[in-house]
Amino acid sequence: MKEEHIKYERWRKEMVDRQIVDRGISDPMVIDAMLTVPRHLFVNEALTESAYMDYPLPIGEGQTISQPYIIAEMTQSLQLKKSDRVLEIGTGSGYQAAILAHIVSRVYTIERNNTLFMRTRKLFDTLKYHNIVTRYSDGTIGWKSESPFDAIMVTAGGEQIPQPLIDQLAVGGKLVMPVGGLMAQELLLIEKDKSGTNITNLGGCRFVKLIGQHGWKD
Repeated sequence: MKEEHIKYERWRKEMVDRQIVDRGISDPMVIDAMLTVPRHLFVNEALTESAYMDYPLPIGEGQTISQPYIIAEMTQSLQLKKSDRVLEIGTGSGYQAAILAHIVSRVYTIERNNTLFMRTRKLFDTLKYHNIVTRYSDGTIGWKSESPFDAIMVTAGGEQIPQPLIDQLAVGGKLVMPVGGLMAQELLLIEKDKSGTNITNLGGCRFVKLIGQHGWKD
């Protein structure tokens, strides 16, 4: 078991050095989280040898765990602080929520697929991520009772940003989401101020579709 632990630590270090830092990710909190979270525990056991590679992996139910660099880029773009409360739309494997949980005080994450929801909730309990709060629901309507949020991350692509999520973002907060068609999107960073929102395009990407009342139809 000790040899396995050392192996995964080495793979994480190589992942961060080659895929994260060498591509310009510099936020020390993001780097530390990526070095710490055991990514191999968030994938199917048959894929653990590929967990730290430079590409997304299937997690079942037609969903994927994103490429490590994309996770780091999205997380860094939010410029998170330790005191922040973050809403994640699309729990999926749970890996992104775990990265966020290492950085901020509380993560609220919503998953619409019950199989994934039950699996990740159990994994969070096993790994003792006590600052992650899970919900089985339509993520496109957000989590109004816990709003406003300092940051919101949407891990699936939609034609437009759901208005409820913009409404639930605190003034001064940031939201990152892939926006576009079914085959390709642009990763957009939305910053909210008293006069409205400002949008920055972070570049092209491809995510699974965001399904829900304010997203794609199932």
